[in-house]
Amino acid sequence: MLLTVALLPLFGLSFVRLYENQLVRQAEGELIGQAAVLAAVVGREVAADPARDALLGPAATAADLTAIEPTLDLTVDPILGRRPDATEAPASPSVAAALAARLAPLLPQIRAITLAGFRIVDRDGVVLAGGDEVGRSLAGVEEVATALRGHFRAVMRVRISKHPPPPLYALSRGTGVRVFVALPVLVDGRVAGAVYASRTPDNIVRLLYGERGKAGLAVLIVLTMTLVIAFVFTRTIGRPIDALMARAAAIGRGAPVPADPGARFGTREIAALARSLDAMALRLRERSDYVATFASHVSHELKTPLTAIQGATELLRDEECDAVGDHGDNPGATMSAAERRRFLDNIVADTARLSALLQRLRDLARAEGVASEGSTSLRAIAADLRVRFIDLYIQAGGALDHPLPLSPEDAGIVFGHLADNAARHGAATLRLDAAVVREGLRVRVADDGPGIPAQDRARVFEPFFTTRREGGGTGMGLSIVRALLSGCGGSIMLAAAERGATFEVGLSSVGRREAAAASRDEGRIKQNAITGGP
Repeated sequence: MLLTVALLPLFGLSFVRLYENQLVRQAEGELIGQAAVLAAVVGREVAADPARDALLGPAATAADLTAIEPTLDLTVDPILGRRPDATEAPASPSVAAALAARLAPLLPQIRAITLAGFRIVDRDGVVLAGGDEVGRSLAGVEEVATALRGHFRAVMRVRISKHPPPPLYALSRGTGVRVFVALPVLVDGRVAGAVYASRTPDNIVRLLYGERGKAGLAVLIVLTMTLVIAFVFTRTIGRPIDALMARAAAIGRGAPVPADPGARFGTREIAALARSLDAMALRLRERSDYVATFASHVSHELKTPLTAIQGATELLRDEECDAVGDHGDNPGATMSAAERRRFLDNIVADTARLSALLQRLRDLARAEGVASEGSTSLRAIAADLRVRFIDLYIQAGGALDHPLPLSPEDAGIVFGHLADNAARHGAATLRLDAAVVREGLRVRVADDGPGIPAQDRARVFEPFFTTRREGGGTGMGLSIVRALLSGCGGSIMLAAAERGATFEVGLSSVGRREAAAASRDEGRIKQNAITGGP
């Protein structure tokens, strides 16, 4: 791309033809003006010549020479071949000898100043003055024949040079042509001859060479700007992209890539991409750690009842084999009916625990999915809890009708688990208080149960942590509540209380879930960057 930028001026040479065409028309216009002046001088001389009538030819037909504009077009008009050589004139006495003698001294001076070639021909096309063709006929030249009929004509012909052109001239088409104009000399409406002029137009190469200082400065500016663009692209795009590629590769390998809040990523778009990559890496790492820990907990929790079921089943099988005997005899059972019933009860209890664990796992998977849309109020939540927990006295106060950004189903899961925990731990009363805060809504859930021991307060939200394992507790309730609230942009924390257990549920404003989740991810990234964590 940078090479393309540097070569753009060279691509501009494709438009050189337009400027060359202007140079051709400039040469044509100058020749028209010079030929017109010279034609006026020749006409005056013819009009004053004693042999005036003999010098005049036929009357010009439809001649209009009042305004002649340059019309040659290098891109459209054909470039004719080299000009035909002059031919021998008919052997007849010339009546224009005196006129030719008077005109001959003018042309060298004009040529020296204008660098153009001039030929003055009489009414028959015989050269009266100009160059080494005096006395020869140019009547066979197309443009001269047109002028002798009283019409102006301009053409481009191939330029024949005595010296080979420099190699750089190959860039310019205009250097290989020569402009020819033929202007009739009119006296009293009759053709007295013609002025035939030619000139090579200027070319771009010669003009550039004349402005080589400015051209060199332009090249220097182009190179400088290219280097500046290269530097800017490298700093704002190249290096940040390389850094992002390195970070992505490290994340793919599982290497720790801490967020760097002081990193520079060039443009805003790349910086936003880097932040998104950091957030994604953090979520993936958290998810990976969570899955690993969760799989360990699940395997441990499921292994205990499965082991118990397997042991009880093996004992019953062995007892059955001892009772029947290898050969079908029945020496008598060694296990009492009470013992057999106890083992069967253990199998049923462990099976029920497995079913409860699987149900909790399904609830947790649902809580960690996409939150349901909708809203409810604390008044509706309290009414639902009174129906579901008839042995628990439910009180509600505060902003009862303020909308909560939870669907009725999700709200039933969140507050249902909290009420179930309170009831299972011996609480008789559960109080719900809602307060509107700047962030949204805060619901305080307090019970009058025995409370949570100090040594267990830091672990209450850990999956599978429970103090009621023998009573059928799975330790998944509060984990499900926290996962569901996190998906809705909310939070839950264990608050200090003089009696019982108190939880504070924080909920963002309705319609702000996505913003809260994004803010939470960004906060975790910044915090990990400060602490040096993953």
